[in-house]
Amino acid sequence: MPQKKTMPDLERKTVAEFKDAVKTPIVVVLDEVRSMHNVGSVFRTADAFLIEAIYLCGITPTPPHRDIQKTALGATETVTWKHVDTTLNAVIELKQNGYVVYAIEQVHDSIMLHDFTLDKNMKYAFVFGNEVHGVSQAVIKECMGVIEIPQLGSKHSLNISVSAGVVLWEISKQYL
Repeated sequence: MPQKKTMPDLERKTVAEFKDAVKTPIVVVLDEVRSMHNVGSVFRTADAFLIEAIYLCGITPTPPHRDIQKTALGATETVTWKHVDTTLNAVIELKQNGYVVYAIEQVHDSIMLHDFTLDKNMKYAFVFGNEVHGVSQAVIKECMGVIEIPQLGSKHSLNISVSAGVVLWEISKQYL
């Protein structure tokens, strides 16, 4: 029977080690996400994949808050974040700073996630939308394109925190 690993064996980074680590050149943009639990979950996922930063836009709640911390489990201390008044302003700022920006949404002519290939020499930002309305049309128009997560069931929607996990894992695999 395999031995159970102890905490030191898991090679987890300290906060200082995380801050000093080379990051995956990805910024996650949350477009008017309402749920503090979703925000906390995205922080935790961003920590897991060493994501560069999270932009919290519009009404998206910001740390510190007990309900964000409940799901982030300390990731708000490791992942760099900033609040931007509108998602459109965040996308424009990111583009001006050399990021290629894609929305994660279901639209005609979207790129299926498994067909998306990134250029490892580029920096990327991925916009995840509001739990009810998705990514706004004005933001989609500013993006380089739209990536869609293929879904085979009857609902054809995923919770934003699940979507972030799926997309960040698929994209991170291309950097590994």
